[in-house]
Amino acid sequence: MHKSFPDSGLARSLLPHAFDHRDGAHDEAHLLRVWRNVEKIMAREGGDRDILLAATLLHDCVRVDKASPERRHASRFAAEKADEVLSALGWEAGKIKQVFHAIEAHSYSAGLEPVSIEAKILQDADGLDAIGFIGVARCMYLAGMRGAARYQTTDPGAVSRPLDDTAFALDHFQTKLLTLADGFRTQTGRGHGTLGQPARLLYRAAGRGLLRTLRAVAATATGPGGAGSHVDGAVSRALPLQRQRTPQRPHLSHR
Repeated sequence: MHKSFPDSGLARSLLPHAFDHRDGAHDEAHLLRVWRNVEKIMAREGGDRDILLAATLLHDCVRVDKASPERRHASRFAAEKADEVLSALGWEAGKIKQVFHAIEAHSYSAGLEPVSIEAKILQDADGLDAIGFIGVARCMYLAGMRGAARYQTTDPGAVSRPLDDTAFALDHFQTKLLTLADGFRTQTGRGHGTLGQPARLLYRAAGRGLLRTLRAVAATATGPGGAGSHVDGAVSRALPLQRQRTPQRPHLSHR
């Protein structure tokens, strides 16, 4: 795997520290996808390659369960571990500090403002792996891993109930993932026709497809006016393929 990164020596040194716990959404494949996103953004926006590579490889190096009250501190814990690892490798303090900030600020749950270009790039690159078709797969996988249902049976579109993305994977589309790209920090990530836009459209298309499938199932089970109509309303209300939104900070419920 280390040979897939531009500095294979650095990657070889850091990959053994990349995870204290692996799962199917946070593994070496995730790191490589995030790095490919970093490269695309860096080609247009600049940034220090070594800082970005170290931050990419170590950004998920500490896992905190999503149900833990310490969850919002997970990125800081990861940054602290990265500090220890890079210090042991003899990195200079100034570069370690920049890696620390990029890792600590990459998580939306931390609620920190990414200041450096490297921090902004890492946040966007990681966010891009949460949307698009890969994002659909990761969302469903993580829901299954924590024992959540894929959707709420009688009102899957959440037309007549509050959204609950801790209990239903499909709700997480509306609470966070459909608006994630609106909060991207780089022009390359958020601009029309750039990385975020096609991924966001793919994600909305997937969401519409899921809801329409559920509508057909619900309509068969309940007839006119039943759960199927709830889903139909949600498709129009929540998952338009091309709606212009006012940029806003994404919901902080997940990461």
